[in-house]
Amino acid sequence: MTAVGSPQPPPSCDRSPLRCWLHEVIFEADTFAGKLFDVVLIVSIFASVVVVMLDSVRSISASHAVLFYTLEWVFTLFFSIEYLLRLYCVGRPRKYALSFFGVVDLLATLPTWLSLFFPGAQYLLIIRILRVVRVFRVFKLVTYVSEAEVLYRSLRASSRKIMVFLFAILTMVVVIGAVMYLIEGETAGFTSIPRSIYWAIVTMTTVGYGDISPRSNFGQLVASVVMIMGYGIIAVPSGIVTVEMARAMRSVSTQACPECAAESHDSDAVHCKYCGARL
Repeated sequence: MTAVGSPQPPPSCDRSPLRCWLHEVIFEADTFAGKLFDVVLIVSIFASVVVVMLDSVRSISASHAVLFYTLEWVFTLFFSIEYLLRLYCVGRPRKYALSFFGVVDLLATLPTWLSLFFPGAQYLLIIRILRVVRVFRVFKLVTYVSEAEVLYRSLRASSRKIMVFLFAILTMVVVIGAVMYLIEGETAGFTSIPRSIYWAIVTMTTVGYGDISPRSNFGQLVASVVMIMGYGIIAVPSGIVTVEMARAMRSVSTQACPECAAESHDSDAVHCKYCGARL
């Protein structure tokens, strides 16, 4: 008989009660413990990224070096324990470790540990580069946004249409750049076709740096047409993705697979669509 207050395994879990309970807390979000863990983890990620950014400000870092050093190790130990627990409670730790989020979890802790092996002054630059990598902890937040799966499916479904659209735009800016090179020439700053293509991209995207601008009346007329076209072109990819998002909107469960840690299964799914394990 299980003692009161001990971890209770989910009905489909065939492993030890502790591993099943840890999986429920770490990977799931439909229980109080799981939601609390997610909140604590999100706050820790934000706080660690803020520490990294403040540590890059020389005036602040000089006066709070000890505090930043201590906080960094606190966050590193926390994320290291979290990473090891994820490997422990998942059924296929190797698959999770090689997944995108598994690599992100490892990168969230690895730089600080590696800095221990470069204590010499001649390696300060390397340590500095490694410390910047800690900013990538923010990618861990993606796992806690349920709508990310809908956006991912939408972008994936519309990728071919967007590629065709981008190819058409690339062809268009090449033609416009060549035309502007013929119209304006070097005296107006259009010294080459690649530079004219750069102007066409800047103008069509309505960025308008102003470092190159047409001077002739006909060149200004062409530029006006390109600007107007830019407003219409910007809306095209948004419309493509919106249509695919409408198709992708369906009920998605927050349950994670106990074997491979994959998420975003259908709400009525019984087995994992990636590894076939029972949910």
